[in-house]
Amino acid sequence: MSRIGKAPIAIPSGVTVTVSDKNLVTVKGPKGELTQQVDRDITVSQEEGNIVVSRSTEQKKHKALHGLYRALLNNMVVGVTEGYKTTQELVGVGYRAANNGNTLELTLGFSHQIVFVLPEEIKVTTTADKGKNPTITLESIDKQLIGQVAAKIRSFRKPEPYKGKGIKFAGEVLRRKAGKSAKK
Repeated sequence: MSRIGKAPIAIPSGVTVTVSDKNLVTVKGPKGELTQQVDRDITVSQEEGNIVVSRSTEQKKHKALHGLYRALLNNMVVGVTEGYKTTQELVGVGYRAANNGNTLELTLGFSHQIVFVLPEEIKVTTTADKGKNPTITLESIDKQLIGQVAAKIRSFRKPEPYKGKGIKFAGEVLRRKAGKSAKK
């Protein structure tokens, strides 16, 4: 049996979980509401304040879906109670970030500014302290969406391996290369 799939998900106080007859799971909490359509071969039930995910057969496909849907439902419960936060740094001379509502304006050394409109579910804040790299902070209740948006922002200027210039996640360790060695 799937080790992740068989672990029950504890429902914290203030969170309500409803499972419709078409396997549509809705999780409501203090920070918002999320829904997830679950495969028809996976059953989701509530037992004694826990969400229990089970599968119908021992097929390889069902074993994979068992752990997947348990992890997705757990991410939903964590999202509506605590939320998710991602921080990115802009490393490079002249690299800047500014936000106007849910519009992110990036200056990344190109001949033009990059204007990126974020989904409504994501809150963005930018900081530019003197002597430190500018940072972009994303907050949301949806873990999948925040990860996808953070990856898209990073794709505008990935960190290069020689000087490390680009957009990187906070705390990320970049693999650096040695430059050319001078001949004598």
